[in-house]
Amino acid sequence: VVHVSLGFVLLHAEKCGACGPGFASPLDAMKGPREEIVYVPCIYRNTERKKPDFLATVDVNPASLHYCQVIHRLPMPNVGDELHHSGWNACSSCFGDSTKARNRLILPSLISSRIYVVDVGRDPRAPRLHKVINSEDVFWKCDLGYPHTSHCLGSGEIMISTLGDPAGRGKGGFILLDGETFEIKGNWEKGDKTPPMGYDFWYQPRHNVLISTEWGVPRCLGYGFDPNDLKKGRYGRRLNVWDWSTHKYVQAIDVGEDAAPLEIRFLHNPDAAEGYVGCTISSAIHRFYKTERGDWAAEKVIQVPSKKVQGWLLPEMPGFITDILISLDDRFLYFSNWLHGDVRQYDISNTRKPRLVGQVFVGGSISRGGPVTVCEDQELQRQPEPFVIKGKKVPGGPQMIQLSLDGKRLYVTTSLYSAWDKQFYPELIREGSVMLQLDVDTERGGLAVNESFLVDFGQEPEGPCLAHEIRYPGGDCTSDIWL
Repeated sequence: VVHVSLGFVLLHAEKCGACGPGFASPLDAMKGPREEIVYVPCIYRNTERKKPDFLATVDVNPASLHYCQVIHRLPMPNVGDELHHSGWNACSSCFGDSTKARNRLILPSLISSRIYVVDVGRDPRAPRLHKVINSEDVFWKCDLGYPHTSHCLGSGEIMISTLGDPAGRGKGGFILLDGETFEIKGNWEKGDKTPPMGYDFWYQPRHNVLISTEWGVPRCLGYGFDPNDLKKGRYGRRLNVWDWSTHKYVQAIDVGEDAAPLEIRFLHNPDAAEGYVGCTISSAIHRFYKTERGDWAAEKVIQVPSKKVQGWLLPEMPGFITDILISLDDRFLYFSNWLHGDVRQYDISNTRKPRLVGQVFVGGSISRGGPVTVCEDQELQRQPEPFVIKGKKVPGGPQMIQLSLDGKRLYVTTSLYSAWDKQFYPELIREGSVMLQLDVDTERGGLAVNESFLVDFGQEPEGPCLAHEIRYPGGDCTSDIWL
């Protein structure tokens, strides 16, 4: 048995060049195996249930007896963390390094500033806690707090962006972890200049660049959305450009007052010098690109019009673009409008002129018969019908999205952030969020709800919870970066 196993390993190594984790290229990733389970952070903060957040393992294999069910729950050891986004200890940026394995999931806590390291290698269907990095270490070693996005680096290290400093003031910076011990090594950034805020980031080493985004000042947005904070510089408006090799902050690109640029995605092709960013409050998609001078610029390529409404917080309701992603072949751009309630698909064959080819409403605040009346709408002739699946009227709106490797299935969850969920969709707090699946037409474009797929996190044993980001054990198009 030992000799057979060794022979298999040697043949496999020869076939893929002694590869490490991930895939050799984005197009190779599209040929990867179909997802059978996904990991989803589930949040109890602000639900009035004094329970710890947990990592759910969800069965998404249609051939399984447990299809659409949570098959494992890993509770965190503390209450009030606000798990949010996650990342890997190693991904396709380490492809070619056979000493690396994608076997740890990094879970930063947006509010407590703790960082959890979860072992998903020993038993992928039943993850276990590997290490806890305490908030005090983050504060003292980096002078940062409110960690958000985690990306693995080709060096084997792990990098995590932050929203602010330990006191909740805005400050864009990055925590660097050792990829083996998961000890904090210090800050990634160098020099005296730092952005006023932070949030998400993506890097493209072939162009010697990292670009980060800005949400808002943590101590302002941490307890809900206050319209009075608008026009006071408390929400972000910049894309922040860093020199990849020197780790220095070199340029700011203004995308508009109170734009709140959140998720940023380069095209997957590692030679590409362009990508897209979704701006939440301004509800616009900007294309960023490298200029002939060698610096970076941005142009607005999509604008979701606000709707004039009655019965809502403000007289005009923005779409509220909260998540975006790009298919692995760089052909389609997807994003969610959390307030309007629709998910959109754009053909980006011409990157400067995205073309809408798919749209579906799966909830939101403007459904017919609800408390909000739309008085003027530049896009719709009438308010969409309430979204019901398997007899359940879905609370909230589409938020986090994740695409299958082959591009044919788009998964959607409905929770944004517990304090904002409580404010905009109080029914989410009472009923819990859901996970949906949309079928994607990858030939002509188009989206359709898979009516047989529903994961209802309102049925959790400890009470309804808020499900957020989605990750596949083998990596996905929002976690892997190719060098």
